[in-house]
Amino acid sequence: MQQRIVVWGTGNMGSTAIRSALAFPGLGLSGIITSSESKVGMDAADFVGLDTPTGVVATTDVDAALADCDAVAYMASGDIRPDEAVADIERCLRAGRHVVTPSLYSLYDPRSAPTEWVERLTAAEEGGATLLVSGVDPGWGNDALAVTAAGLCTRIRSIHCQEIFDYSTYNQPHAVKVLCGFGAPMGPDDPVPMMLLPSIPTMVWGGNVRLIGRGLGMEIDEITEEVERRPLDESVDTVMGRFEKGTQGAFWLKVIGKSGGRERVVIDHITRIHPSCAPDWPQPDQGAGDHRVIIDGDPELSIVVRADVPGGTRADGGNTTATNRLLGAIGWLATQKPGIYDGLEVPLHPPLPPDVEAQRWAID
Repeated sequence: MQQRIVVWGTGNMGSTAIRSALAFPGLGLSGIITSSESKVGMDAADFVGLDTPTGVVATTDVDAALADCDAVAYMASGDIRPDEAVADIERCLRAGRHVVTPSLYSLYDPRSAPTEWVERLTAAEEGGATLLVSGVDPGWGNDALAVTAAGLCTRIRSIHCQEIFDYSTYNQPHAVKVLCGFGAPMGPDDPVPMMLLPSIPTMVWGGNVRLIGRGLGMEIDEITEEVERRPLDESVDTVMGRFEKGTQGAFWLKVIGKSGGRERVVIDHITRIHPSCAPDWPQPDQGAGDHRVIIDGDPELSIVVRADVPGGTRADGGNTTATNRLLGAIGWLATQKPGIYDGLEVPLHPPLPPDVEAQRWAID
């Protein structure tokens, strides 16, 4: 049975979800919800650069869109509007629509999420629906892949999940300049960018750290943070314009999960606005970036993941894998009892009927 999907949000992740939903095995795009009046009536093809209209158009009528779907891929931002995102997701669940979303960092690990959110969304289960929250950096690389890879080791001393990226081709000015602070002054009296403020990294990735520990039988009893920033030695030009010498050019952020005082699970983000900045820090093996799971154990194990999409950047490729992780979970979620699920409970590759699975094979 094909699941009818509504994509809520038409930004970077929303457009990625529209593109995937049009082709994902077992899914059918039934609607698009936008908050922008200027986008009302736009065909799905317009958001993803297809030549042929699909007949699925964007609307601001949430009730009408929810009435004609089985599930919602909620891709609207929750970074600076978390309460509104929770309310939107609660609305979908109460309407009996399964929800997958990357928008609420604190729900990566529902057991450590804000109590009020969990209570509201659990109460919304009366609609008979399920919820999965997984990240875009990519979520599966910071939970399911790490735990799966650890199954190949007899002993584990520590696990590092790394994102190493050059943002010079990532045309997302708000995320890059405002949230991450690239191009901002770094003087002692200058504000620290939002993503690097104390406690914010733990809010975003602490749930992943706890999930990995719990998935491997270890309770994380302490989480600490380390942040190092580097200025640009020279001005550089990117798709977002010029970034001036002396402004923030790179950061290395660590969210460190400890057990018994020993570092066990670490999530690293090594991010640059240009490859010339912080050349002594870890670099991607090739191109603009990659994701890694590195296990210090027996054996010592490293898995490097890169994703590319035609005409897109490697960041677009990573976003596509994160989106497909969410969309691929919908069929599985539809067979489960109502509830909030995490990235370890949902199979990384949920089983599909053979005739549906066979649709992954390209014919061109």
